Amino acid sequence: MSTLPLPVTNILYLHGFRSSPLSTKARLLERHVREHFAQVHWWCPQLPPSPRAAMEMVAQGVSGWPAATTGVIGSSLGGFYAAHVAQMLGCRGVLLNPAVHPARDLAAAVGEQALWHRPEDRFIFEPGFVTELKALESGPLKHPEDFFAVIAKGDEVLDWREMTNFCRGARIKLLEGGDHGLADFSNHIDEVFAFLGLA
Repeated sequence: MSTLPLPVTNILYLHGFRSSPLSTKARLLERHVREHFAQVHWWCPQLPPSPRAAMEMVAQGVSGWPAATTGVIGSSLGGFYAAHVAQMLGCRGVLLNPAVHPARDLAAAVGEQALWHRPEDRFIFEPGFVTELKALESGPLKHPEDFFAVIAKGDEVLDWREMTNFCRGARIKLLEGGDHGLADFSNHIDEVFAFLGLA
């Protein structure tokens, strides 16, 4: 990647496990795009619970996007997906408290689950989905210079040391406190867009 990459023209946001496009970060980012960068194409799909189906849907949806001006943002499990998609496309990625070993961490989540923001919407997380997650794991970032990560030491779900190791070589904003959901995400949103060439 050149030292001054072109501003992104397309942004994909990938939500986390049991999350949705209704998440606080997704809505903050979408509003920021609409208000400040209306020329940018925004896509935040509701991901199916199957990791394989989710990645197939995303791959089809971004198949015509230009890699040089595409940005992928993901949180938690969506951060794991975002790393996979960005490396597949060769584009920039922003990882927000990204899951590193989701197959290990979500093995205990097999069974019926409810969405955080729509608890009436329920789904089955099948045992085979753990295998699908395992198939997507590829170790630390292969092109870390293409990534910006926001990682909170205070994350109560994921280990910040595992996250920083996964993202080593990337630009990392390591928060001394914080939480898994990045409740103070609005304080970091300008840096996210600056990394994507939209300042």
